[in-house]
Amino acid sequence: MKIVFLTAGAAGMFCGSCMHDNALARALNDRGAECLLQPVYTPIRTDEIDVSGQRVFLGGIHVYLLQQFPWLKHLPRAFRSVLDFPPLIRWATRNAGGTDAKTLGALSVSMLRGAQGNQAGEFEELNDWICKAFQPDAVVFTNLLIGGGIPELKQQRPQTKVVVMLQGDDIFLDHLPEKHRAQAIELCQQLVPLVDCFCSHSQFYADKMSRLLNIPADKLVITPLSVDHQPFEPACLVEGAGLSQPSEFRLGYLARIAKEKGLQRLVDAFVLIAMEHPEVTLHAAGWLGPSGKPYLEAIESQLQDAGLSERFHYHGSPDLAGKAAFLRSLDVLSVPTEYEDPKGLFVLESLASGTPVVMPDHGAFGELIRSTGGGVLVPPGDPRALAEAIIEIKNDELKRQQLAAQGLEGVKTKHTIDRAAEHVLEIIGELS
Repeated sequence: MKIVFLTAGAAGMFCGSCMHDNALARALNDRGAECLLQPVYTPIRTDEIDVSGQRVFLGGIHVYLLQQFPWLKHLPRAFRSVLDFPPLIRWATRNAGGTDAKTLGALSVSMLRGAQGNQAGEFEELNDWICKAFQPDAVVFTNLLIGGGIPELKQQRPQTKVVVMLQGDDIFLDHLPEKHRAQAIELCQQLVPLVDCFCSHSQFYADKMSRLLNIPADKLVITPLSVDHQPFEPACLVEGAGLSQPSEFRLGYLARIAKEKGLQRLVDAFVLIAMEHPEVTLHAAGWLGPSGKPYLEAIESQLQDAGLSERFHYHGSPDLAGKAAFLRSLDVLSVPTEYEDPKGLFVLESLASGTPVVMPDHGAFGELIRSTGGGVLVPPGDPRALAEAIIEIKNDELKRQQLAAQGLEGVKTKHTIDRAAEHVLEIIGELS
């Protein structure tokens, strides 16, 4: 089976969707499929071996300039092709992780218009390559927002099945100005009949996107979020494994350092905990872009004023081995996001490391916790409830060990990347 998997790079930022796409593409190839992971917008960044193609279609610089200066499309392609040179894209977008979606409204609408938008030539080039050079049985889109070329793809190669992963489309749409948001949603809705199948990592998100985009129930399939657990898994999970020394209880956070990811909420809970529990320390790790630096500095200032700066440590943005070691060093992980996260890959990574989690009961987290049994859910936006749940786990070592063991087993039996690849192949096979 030949598959083109279109994944949208995140401008040099570690992105859960990119990493999951990369792992899934690798697993599909391991299972005998011929899957090409093809970046659009920018090259992807992943902490595992990057299996994506070297070429970038719909290059971020290129599509942006075409939006600002539509006359550029009349220049020879050979002249404009330099704009899609991956090293140039990486350099130009190195500080773009904090780009405000509000500034991208018109571009987003134009991209969804495909052949009728300012980037029509770029979609034509992508579709020609898909249909003539690769001729796949299926094309998988990492989200619907990059699907502006689907109508022409289906016209050129109607036998090719189109599968769209739903993972964060609504978050981007909600940050657009209302005028552009409404237009973008309408354009997405027009693409729905041309898509053969939509995959969601949770029932929560499937229901939400079904309502937003008018996706029929018979086109929706749940493909549980998955992870390659082997790099994270402790050598053995025996009594006390994965737990810090009795003199210290390590509370951890692993996600992008950004307001929406909820580090501030965890800090507020930590302040409540720390006064009566001097053995508790807070450890954070994750990608830090330019827009996140003032946010982290404000948190550090708050902790300094509270006399807790020596008990907080930011560990940077570790590679895969460093991330696994970081997670195994923790007693509990919490990422109390402010928004309803449709995925939560860090939950599975933590559980695969033998570290239980405390998460807000919204988004996909409830389904992940109930599926694996590796954590505790608390009301969203309530630092005191979060603090109480963390202390309860801290004071009950047996419960902590049980959660760790259940979480690891839940990941290994229900959320492996190999299982996800097998499911995707079954879905495509049933569509054919």
